[in-house]
Amino acid sequence: MKNIPVSALIGLFFTGLYFLAAVFAPLLAPYGMAEIVGDVWEPASDQFLLGTDNIGRDLLSRMIYGGRTTIFIATAATIISFVTGSVLGLLAAVSGGWVDQVLSRFVDLIMSIPTLIFALVVLSVMPVTVPVLILVMGLLDSTRVYRLARAVAVDIEVMDYVEAARLRGEKMGWIIFREILPNALSPLVAELGLRFIFAVLFVSTLSFLGLGVQPPEADWGGIVKENKEGIVYGIPAALIPAVAIATLAISVNLVADWVLNRTTSLKGGRG
Repeated sequence: MKNIPVSALIGLFFTGLYFLAAVFAPLLAPYGMAEIVGDVWEPASDQFLLGTDNIGRDLLSRMIYGGRTTIFIATAATIISFVTGSVLGLLAAVSGGWVDQVLSRFVDLIMSIPTLIFALVVLSVMPVTVPVLILVMGLLDSTRVYRLARAVAVDIEVMDYVEAARLRGEKMGWIIFREILPNALSPLVAELGLRFIFAVLFVSTLSFLGLGVQPPEADWGGIVKENKEGIVYGIPAALIPAVAIATLAISVNLVADWVLNRTTSLKGGRG
């Protein structure tokens, strides 16, 4: 703990707090997710610590359950994007030739369409369910991971130890996962944190636009949408989930920066 900077400790604390709240949401929430327990937009009190929302549901309970939904979707989408993008990026760099050309041009085609517009078009013709959200977000975001993984792998692929592995007769799987991947971890780990933050913001944006998590399920972007009219009357119900999104994004970024600094020694060689 002595070697961990204060910024990383703060990031770990808030990130861990949000993830623990997401895991134990049913135990922590004082009321049900969709249970109407009071009047519309009641102020904070001993009974309702954050007040109530636009139809009288406990805002704290909605925030806890909404955090669980937001974090679960963002985590699952990040795993899909990271695994898909990094594996295909490393494969393209090592294979070269027509494999690299086909994958890279396909990724260029997908990236030429703005991600939000692409997602809105896809979700407008498909059932908006959590698995569909995760799959759409993960696959669209994997293009960014692919570009980074391929760029890093192209530089590493010409190193002497990679050439030595080829001369030893090592197969492609060994070269990718034992020679290139360990030396590409530093930028990929940093990208993992950024992809998670982007996924949190993306699912919140989709829910705010009405094509994300559907009521009565809760997520932070949906809570902002449900309570946005209250801002005119000085009711902070819409600002609380916005603060939660910002806090989570900053916390994960602080952790990612610390991990990046811890792994920079892997960039220059096999280590």
